[in-house]
Amino acid sequence: MKRVLSGMRPSGKLHLGHYHGVLENWLKLQKEHECFFFVADWHALTTEYNDPSTIQDNIKEMVIDWLSVGINPERSTIFLQSAIKEHAELHLLLSMITPLSWLERNPTYKEQVEEVKDKDLHTYGFLGYPVLQTADIIIYKANMVPVGIDQAPHLELSREITRRFNFLYGDTFPEPQTLLTETPKLLGTDGRKMSKSYNNAIFLSDPPDVIEKKILHMMTDPARQRRTDKGNPDLCPVYFLHKIYSTPETIAWVGQGCTTAGIGCIECKKSLIPSIIKMLEPIQKKRAELVKNPDVVDQVLSKGNEKAKKIAQETMAWVRKTLKL
Repeated sequence: MKRVLSGMRPSGKLHLGHYHGVLENWLKLQKEHECFFFVADWHALTTEYNDPSTIQDNIKEMVIDWLSVGINPERSTIFLQSAIKEHAELHLLLSMITPLSWLERNPTYKEQVEEVKDKDLHTYGFLGYPVLQTADIIIYKANMVPVGIDQAPHLELSREITRRFNFLYGDTFPEPQTLLTETPKLLGTDGRKMSKSYNNAIFLSDPPDVIEKKILHMMTDPARQRRTDKGNPDLCPVYFLHKIYSTPETIAWVGQGCTTAGIGCIECKKSLIPSIIKMLEPIQKKRAELVKNPDVVDQVLSKGNEKAKKIAQETMAWVRKTLKL
């Protein structure tokens, strides 16, 4: 069995984009490999350093969602990044060998510095995000890392840093391989990537009436100004969700009805709502049980932290020996 590692920043409750972009892949991987899934609370500080007050609550909400969708602590090691101090030590050592130019050319860094206007991202922590990410991965000698497409450049940088370490000090770490999910980018209610920050997300915990309201207010093909206007379903975020949640018959009906103006956008949206609610029903049932017993999260993390720490300590003992420390 190969070792898989992945993490998520605790930003609160998760949405459909998280499920299809990350969790769906985790569910498959935990059946086939040795999986380590961690709560990246230190990474959360790269953008939320000015107000960390919500991080603890967000950790619980996120782990509850993980468990609700079926991430199994008996199959996968679920742990908290900040509980394993060895991550920080390896991050420090890797930062000594990582050229500044490698970090500055990272396209994700450039994009977010330009687009995010309400936060000052000109910090070492944000620039050095991929170095800490590399430490997170290689300290467990992970072979594969499932990520969303926006994280792929970071992982390629992790591979470069790993190669540089191995070149300088001998083959110590395997180069982590990228695993992209089948649906790496899910569209939100406004047609952009589904994101909590865009306020366009459908959350795994949204009750049916909230889901219905969000779907009914979704944007559609801009060309369909009137009921009689013909549209292009490939330009419609609602049709995008139909292709994921609806039956082939419904997808064909929606596609035909849109291009011929045979159905209106409201009909299209209403035919989508039941399938999303049905898909989320067992997840929300499990979630309700976990919310009543919040100590489960602490128990899962405690067990996972113990296992992760043992491996991280063994790795760092070897690294210190290799670096003559």
